[in-house]
Amino acid sequence: MKKKIQFSLVYRDMWQSSGKYQPRIDQLERIAPLIVEMGCFARVETNGGAFEQVNLLYGENPNKAVRAFTRPFNEAGIQTHMLDRGLNALRMYPVPADVRRLMYKVKHAQGVDITRIFCGLNDTRNIIPSIRYALEAGMTPQAALSITHSPIHTVEYYTRVADELIAAGAPEICLKDMAGIGRPETLGKLVKAIKERHPEILIQYHGHSGPGLSMASILEVCENGADIIDVAMEPLSWGKVHPDVISVQALLRDAGFDVPDINMKAYMQVRAMTQEFIDDFLGYFIDPTNKHASSLLLKSGLPGGMMGSMMADLKGVQSGINMMLRAKEQPELSLDDLVVMLFDEVEYVWPRLGYPPLVTPFSQYVKNVALMNLMQQVKGEERWSMIDNHTWDMILGKSGRLPGKPAPEIVALAREKDYEFVDTDPQLNYPDALDDYRREMEQNGWGYGDDEEELFELAMHDRQYRDYKSGAAKERFENELQRAKDAAMVKGGYSEEEIKKLKRTKADPILSPDNGQVLWEVSVEGPSIAPFVGYKVQHDQVFCYISTPWGEYDKIYTGFTGRVVEICAKQGDIIHKGDVIAYIQRSDIFA
Repeated sequence: MKKKIQFSLVYRDMWQSSGKYQPRIDQLERIAPLIVEMGCFARVETNGGAFEQVNLLYGENPNKAVRAFTRPFNEAGIQTHMLDRGLNALRMYPVPADVRRLMYKVKHAQGVDITRIFCGLNDTRNIIPSIRYALEAGMTPQAALSITHSPIHTVEYYTRVADELIAAGAPEICLKDMAGIGRPETLGKLVKAIKERHPEILIQYHGHSGPGLSMASILEVCENGADIIDVAMEPLSWGKVHPDVISVQALLRDAGFDVPDINMKAYMQVRAMTQEFIDDFLGYFIDPTNKHASSLLLKSGLPGGMMGSMMADLKGVQSGINMMLRAKEQPELSLDDLVVMLFDEVEYVWPRLGYPPLVTPFSQYVKNVALMNLMQQVKGEERWSMIDNHTWDMILGKSGRLPGKPAPEIVALAREKDYEFVDTDPQLNYPDALDDYRREMEQNGWGYGDDEEELFELAMHDRQYRDYKSGAAKERFENELQRAKDAAMVKGGYSEEEIKKLKRTKADPILSPDNGQVLWEVSVEGPSIAPFVGYKVQHDQVFCYISTPWGEYDKIYTGFTGRVVEICAKQGDIIHKGDVIAYIQRSDIFA
């Protein structure tokens, strides 16, 4: 029998690659023991990247989510790992060094064992400090190679990068094939080259299914010495996500590798519970096309997880583009036409921007430039006229060293704008900031939390954290969820009246206690606020007033916190005792 291969479940990345949101804390707590019961995972990805930012976006504390999800795995002896974007840490733009260092203290205390550190440019200057911070905090630093396919991203190129990272103290290397476009033969040669030079180094492979090469890549990397394979599971495997653990197990077992058994009863329970989460609310934010593989991704090199946002971008500009084409008496373009044109433009733009591997955030930068170029060309104008500041920072070297050289036309455009190219350590551009955030927390009376985790959260995601603390994030999310539900019902063919009836079945009627006139705004102890569909009512808030025939005002309370789904009585309407004033759905989504 060949060597032992271990499996790592990228449970949270499954969601990230499928849609916008992650499971809630209570859902993570329910699923974790069942994942343990499956008995086949040596590791589970529990946090990092955009995962924690998503918690804040729907009004949840990410620190509590990480602690809750890691605990069962820690107790079972299953290693947990997180995703770290190097200079960008857990966000889309650079992070001060003192905040990066604090992150490792916090994450180790929360139960995270391993950090997967990558730089979208493969600039080791952005990765090596995190290796040091992780070691200082007692975590295992796994240095990642952002895999792509280009004339300069050769086995020799990646081997040199791996040598630097291993020399800096990384005991593990991850091949992060985020778009799934790494060629199987090349990946096999790369694993072999690293193992021959560093036989003690553990190698983990992370490959998305996107264009369909992932299973062949898994076999090749295992044949050449890989140790751990990242896997997903139904109902969120395949498509733009990752291969399913059952298929990977069968592939490798038939090839003679020693692979773990799967408790199929537990697998089916995890599968069913994950579907339950989709049906609960997460499915409203999953683009159905993410279930599809697409060979077109090989042409553009874009990560499959971007397809949803990219299609939304194209739908957003399609009408404007077609309006311009109609004015020129030219044929209109379908979405399929635009997808092919955008992929062609990405293929044109990418080498001219210096071949940055198409991973967050640089994949977004390249896609955005390509989309703007496409629109400019439809207008009959020149390329490159709409490049945002973040993209310029990448081009000029402020985010790190580009793998290739920008094209002469890009260099000329930069000089025309008096922009300066730099090659200094990118971290020097972003001074320490924790003292400023400490002052803000003290001014607001906010506690630092265990192991200063709340201070870290503010410093890492300041705008989202403030919205979380104020309640604005939760309010915004609940409105977004309601709109998504309404849109799903319309798309499902329900009439307006049917939608109204369905909403009423899930809501409580607010009844009039007397005959009288409905008043939404009166000067009795201050005005009430005229509510609207989607408006959130607190349990102790005056909902409206009833002006009785004998000249008194009855205050109407709901007695519970909820969201208005229908207003049945307008301002000034005459109603009778027992008539329905409004329907309100109780807010127990995140109770």
